[in-house]
Amino acid sequence: MKDAAAPSPTLTKGSSASHNQDMTYSLLSVLAGSLASLGCLVGAFFALRRKRLTDDVPTSKAQGVFIGFVELQGTAETENPLTSYLAETRCVQYVWQVDEHWSRTVVETYTDSEGHTQRRTRTESGWTRVAGGGQAIPFYLRDDSGVIRIVPEGATIHGVKVLDQTCSRGSSVYFGKGPPSEVADSTHRRHFLETAVPLHSMLYIVGQAREREDIVAAEVAHDKDAPMFLISTRTEKQVSRRYALSFWLWSIPGLGAVIAGAIGYSVLETGSIIWQPPAIATGAFIAAMLLGWVWTTYNSLINLRNMVGQGRSQVDVQLKRRHDLIPNLVGTIEGYRTHESETQRLLAEIRGQIETTPPGEPGPDPKGIAPMLAVIVERYPELKASESFLQLQHALADTEQRIALARDYFNNIATFYNTRLDIIPDRFVAAMAGLHPQALLAAADFERAPVHIRLVS
Repeated sequence: MKDAAAPSPTLTKGSSASHNQDMTYSLLSVLAGSLASLGCLVGAFFALRRKRLTDDVPTSKAQGVFIGFVELQGTAETENPLTSYLAETRCVQYVWQVDEHWSRTVVETYTDSEGHTQRRTRTESGWTRVAGGGQAIPFYLRDDSGVIRIVPEGATIHGVKVLDQTCSRGSSVYFGKGPPSEVADSTHRRHFLETAVPLHSMLYIVGQAREREDIVAAEVAHDKDAPMFLISTRTEKQVSRRYALSFWLWSIPGLGAVIAGAIGYSVLETGSIIWQPPAIATGAFIAAMLLGWVWTTYNSLINLRNMVGQGRSQVDVQLKRRHDLIPNLVGTIEGYRTHESETQRLLAEIRGQIETTPPGEPGPDPKGIAPMLAVIVERYPELKASESFLQLQHALADTEQRIALARDYFNNIATFYNTRLDIIPDRFVAAMAGLHPQALLAAADFERAPVHIRLVS
């Protein structure tokens, strides 16, 4: 007797379609979770990068800034303050807005489940912006060392609320500060909000410093190549904490998204929750977070190193400028000098400033020659009548100022960079990247000239 062959398992058309649909949904679940997680990671590390910038850039003094990315703290001062529109507060920047509340009843028709036409009413309400504006002016940041000019155009500005008021038509500000006409279906309520940077308020500023065009001094202004330009009434710690909070507010939903995608995949594939896919997804997310932290830390250290290099190049540029000026200055003085040994010694010391520095060396201490010139002018007062000497002296004084500015900035940023290379955990990333400390420039024999302005009290 011949045995009957066992029937082979087959998939019906319906079961095959259902399986393909489940596969599609499971893949979509993984894809959606991965994309959402990736977006959250991008947001998290953008916030982390901003936090690193606020933490890594040292706070400079107003009189220690020249060229480069800087961080400053001080009070907002100006010669001619603004008056804000709503609160009439003396300030250097303000933004205001007026929103009006409206409410209306809407009657709509619809078809119910039995095919009958029905009518229903619902209430809609909301706020509509009816007016707004603002203004900002260049101002000065003052600390215990002096002042520096700030040009706020293009900056992200965190002001303080100087007015936050909701009122009805009976209030004097309803039409006094708001528009004369109302929106349709108005409930006759308006919300007035104004933020400002008040005069004398304490500020935290991060941005790109450049040389002013009118005098030998620095100013902080918008630069499209700078990583950020922030003017905030919050402290550095508050700004850093907000970026840290933003980092975690992005990271936690990102982890949740990738876990949810993995759980959805396991449910659609097996009909029950299997913890292996979520565990793998969690491990992959944590690995991505760790890799992102290393990448962010490495980039921030490289950015600091580049800032140190930029600071040194600014010193070199100004030393080269003085190197080109000194021969003309010496030639002018030699036309008046006698053979006194002291004058010859001073001239020899001035000529010594022309010596160049071997490549790769930190260079000699940039020594000011203004005191030497003062002695020579005392010996030869007729130099004061020489137009060429006065022009050269003025150009040299400007150059000495630029050297002082550049040197102070270099020493400031180099000190902070060297500190970052020593602290944990940054030192491990620095060791892997082969980063090394930078030598500082010693103190020079010239002084910084103050910027003279008349600030209002």
